[in-house]
Amino acid sequence: MNASVPETHVIAEVQGRVGCITLNRPKALNALSLDMIRRITQALVAWRDDDQVQAVAVRGVNKEGPFGSFCAGGDIRFFHQAALSGDASLEDFFTEEYALNHLIHTYPKPYIAFMDGIVMGGGMGISQGASLRIVTERSKLAMPETHIGLFPDVGGGYFLSRCPGRLGEYLALTGQTLGARDAMAAGLADGFIESGRLVGLWNSLAQTPFENGASVERWCASHLSTTVSPGSWPAKEIDRVFGLPDMHAIISTLESGDGEWAKATAATLRHRSPLMLHVVLEQVRRARAMGLTDNLRMERGMVYRCFHLRPGAASETVEGIRALAVDKDHQPRWNPERIEDVGRGHVAAFFESPWTADAHPLKHLG
Repeated sequence: MNASVPETHVIAEVQGRVGCITLNRPKALNALSLDMIRRITQALVAWRDDDQVQAVAVRGVNKEGPFGSFCAGGDIRFFHQAALSGDASLEDFFTEEYALNHLIHTYPKPYIAFMDGIVMGGGMGISQGASLRIVTERSKLAMPETHIGLFPDVGGGYFLSRCPGRLGEYLALTGQTLGARDAMAAGLADGFIESGRLVGLWNSLAQTPFENGASVERWCASHLSTTVSPGSWPAKEIDRVFGLPDMHAIISTLESGDGEWAKATAATLRHRSPLMLHVVLEQVRRARAMGLTDNLRMERGMVYRCFHLRPGAASETVEGIRALAVDKDHQPRWNPERIEDVGRGHVAAFFESPWTADAHPLKHLG
């Protein structure tokens, strides 16, 4: 399968015995469109049943060429426009994106993610399910959705809740960016390679006579440093504070603390959507006891609520995207305005599924 025609945002081609996917939308930091999600899915489904393809490798490009940026997430300007115009393809986007996330997590062949540069939101969704997650000195991993009135979706509840201690709550609520070594310490990456060696490793996939998929993965892993050093975060403080029962306790404890970390963390949280902070805390804690499929179904209902509980411009997510990426005034008008103003009813609504089990758009996931 070779889709490498001009202006194709996903190049999917078999090189040797490896299915190679290149995200090729550098001006948008490879942000995912619905068409890109469909092209990736189409390639993975075709290669899953193709005996000639032993493994899959995925990377991004930047304006200078291969690598340098993996994927900055979903196309949030599209979310904004589609929500305001009532475009039904917004629903298709999330249904098909989450189905793709599930496909990657459950893929029967090695799926190797070259997570060089920015890996955020939807970029985490197409890399966290990989059997080998490779980072470099340029890697920047984050789930920054509370900044736009959204929540860490694409399975974020599942993979963040599996981070050590209460780190998942901390990362989900603050949107903190992790470099390569911290990503490995958090359990969100498997091995490190210098970015200058990526092109050589990628090209070797086409030229090496691999015996099977496992040997492709072993070959890539043999080029990585897998030494995990302690994370740069204050683990004991994070566990103490982010293990508290609710957002009210978390923010008041941070604001009554006298350390630099507590003050900076409180200031960060005060800039996030108060409503979504409460929702996200509940999401991560529910997800900790869930399998991947149930988590994705929960998140699909949650994202529907993000755009439909208060439709159009009244949506917290639409307002968050407006402030960050459309008007760029960085002055979101959050509703409610303060963490202290969010009630339990506000939060509970996000976890009431809009569909019966039989009508759920992800009912077919295995």
